[in-house]
Amino acid sequence: MTTASPRLDENHHDLAPKDALEVGTTATAAERTRRPVPWRFFAGRAAFYLFTLWAALTINFFLPRFMKGDAVSSYLARNRNVSPEAADSLRILLGIDTDKSIWQQYLEYWGMLFRGDLGISTLHGLRPVGEVLAAALPWTLGLVGLATIISFAIGTIGGAIVGWRRGSRLDALIPITTFFNTIPYFWLGLIAIAIFSSTLRWFPSSHAYGKGQSPEWSLDFIGQVIMHGTLPALTIIIASLGGWMLGMRNMMLTVLDEDYITVAQAKGMPNRRVLWAYAARNAVLPQIQSFALSIGFIVGGTIVMEMVFSYPGVGKLLLDATNAKDYALMQGVFLVITLSVLVANILADVVYAYLDPRTRQTEA
Repeated sequence: MTTASPRLDENHHDLAPKDALEVGTTATAAERTRRPVPWRFFAGRAAFYLFTLWAALTINFFLPRFMKGDAVSSYLARNRNVSPEAADSLRILLGIDTDKSIWQQYLEYWGMLFRGDLGISTLHGLRPVGEVLAAALPWTLGLVGLATIISFAIGTIGGAIVGWRRGSRLDALIPITTFFNTIPYFWLGLIAIAIFSSTLRWFPSSHAYGKGQSPEWSLDFIGQVIMHGTLPALTIIIASLGGWMLGMRNMMLTVLDEDYITVAQAKGMPNRRVLWAYAARNAVLPQIQSFALSIGFIVGGTIVMEMVFSYPGVGKLLLDATNAKDYALMQGVFLVITLSVLVANILADVVYAYLDPRTRQTEA
């Protein structure tokens, strides 16, 4: 008895029909062949982000200069014993010398960026801006970054489960979490302080660590940081959880009506595999872009939280720099925000292209 040999094309690839479930979805691939690297996709993305970086940094240069007054005038208002000669020297040092044209200042601004020199901060005793940012950035990234990742993970997983079990009692989680999402954050923070700090005294109400302490690598200090950061982190998670869960649940309802989900269930696949390998993997795609934007704006979107909990961070730093017209510090904070947004979107593009091959295939 003989068996029919498979049909092959000129490159010795099997021409036999593949399983429609495997070939027709974006979540799986029927053939584990070596795909060509989509260089045009990466080149196009690189050109787009380089142009965006140039545009953002150019706006970063001009925007503070459109404001009334300058950093030296604000500095002289706080330090009246500065001589006119020292004020002129300070203007030259800050790169806002009126004897230079705006074009010369722009070129010097780019030269300082390429050297890694962000200037000096008049608000912080003429300290280098890099040192000021290095002192504030870890607090923002450590607290808000971790809280955002936790909120995204819980909301996405919870939304997938609620969408999969539509019509069950789990649907009650959507209006509950959405209700907390509609409460203004400063009200939510003040309520949390009143209940868990003032009444129950479970957590401290302000600052990143105890008064009289200095940052150090010790178990006692790390414990204080965790205790002081728990309440702000919980409020961020509660305030943002509803959006992630609602978005994922709605996408799950759309994906569950697709034909490949019906075929997967008809083939007798386990519900867990259909849920996570097919439905959730496709439903999470829009969430990736939203998550990238939220990660990017972590640096500058925490002013309210830092003011409510008196927490040190970049948001409060930007507010103080704007009030003091500290050009160099404002530009340094904007630079960090710009880079964080671009990096987050680049990572989102990579993850999106990995999860959805149609993206790289279309643009390549």
